Amino acid sequence: MNWIGKNVLVTGAGGFIGSHLVERLVEIGAKTSAFVHYNAQGSAGWLDQSPQRTEFEIIAGDICDRDTLARAVKGKEVIFHLAALIGIPYSYEAPYSYVRTNVEGTLNLLRVCLEADVERVIHTSTSEVYGTSKSDFIREDHVLQAKSPYSASKIGADKLAEAFYFSYHLPVSIMRPFNTYGPRQTPRAIIPTIIQQALTKNEIRLGNLEPKRDFTLVTDTVDGFIRMAETGKTVGETIHIGSGKAISIGELATLILTLMNCEKAIVSDSERFRPEKSEVDYLCADIANAKKLIGWEPRHLLREGLMETINWMERNLGSYQQTAYRI
Repeated sequence: MNWIGKNVLVTGAGGFIGSHLVERLVEIGAKTSAFVHYNAQGSAGWLDQSPQRTEFEIIAGDICDRDTLARAVKGKEVIFHLAALIGIPYSYEAPYSYVRTNVEGTLNLLRVCLEADVERVIHTSTSEVYGTSKSDFIREDHVLQAKSPYSASKIGADKLAEAFYFSYHLPVSIMRPFNTYGPRQTPRAIIPTIIQQALTKNEIRLGNLEPKRDFTLVTDTVDGFIRMAETGKTVGETIHIGSGKAISIGELATLILTLMNCEKAIVSDSERFRPEKSEVDYLCADIANAKKLIGWEPRHLLREGLMETINWMERNLGSYQQTAYRI
């Protein structure tokens, strides 16, 4: 695909991954529009601080409002759909909010994309749809299991995208990232919360230290989005983006403290645990299809990506509220 002058829309563009994707699209020459959640402050999230702020259009709206979406999608050729409620702990408290945003919002987007006859739609999934893995490496055909309202809402969104491909021939692909991390990520995520506490607290308070996760640096995840859109081989397909390696939360915390030359106690805090039957114990991606179909594999080792994230957070600590744990 020649990205020069390509009309592209990114939903969820003011967030962690979305803001990085917008900037990459600008770099490769796409005519980029950023759909951000409307708020009274007029903030576009991380894009407010982007050095490329004058090089992309910002459209404020709500993924749940179909009229706003229709105006945003009109004339666009490629859609990257990242808008979602993502915090797992809050999904236990407000499940309907997740259904409304993640399921109904995705349905709205798929319908307006179909009406606008867009060339490509890349829908963003999550590895949480699998629950605890039944094998050492999860293939895309692994059984889905909703262990939280968040994961249930993402399964619903994924299945709607799949249904629009089969039912209406919408050229949609599902990209399923495992745990993405890097600069700009909210401290509610595991890696930034460890780094933030290492910089500001006397001890590191985490939830369950035993679960294992597969981590990918955000720049590699963004590469995956671009590659997904560049080939027709992924239309109607789900593709994993991950490292193919798993590390426990306890081991991850120890590694981060080592990289920071920091000696602090790591405490398992029951307040931060998921409900017992809701915990996902193990996630590790099989990325064979990513290599085969889109020529993608991660370029950064975990240590390298963690150092980049640590250095960024040290420079930008003021951007994070240093408060008690909140869901």
